[in-house]
Amino acid sequence: MEKETETESYYCYLPDNFDFLASNLQKEIIDYLSSMDERQKKAYLIAKEHLGSSFNIFRSNGYKEWKSKTL
Repeated sequence: MEKETETESYYCYLPDNFDFLASNLQKEIIDYLSSMDERQKKAYLIAKEHLGSSFNIFRSNGYKEWKSKTL
């Protein structure tokens, strides 16, 4: 139940293919989004909007930087 609430709070930030991803990747995305401050969220939404269907969260610089810090 907690995951649903957390996912719902990030709904506008989720990639279009989120429902088709493995649960471990979904969790990574939620963890990444929850680590963002407001400035990072705005930048993420702008990139997602401008790139449209070609946007890939896993290839974004912000995600790569976050991932390298969490390893």
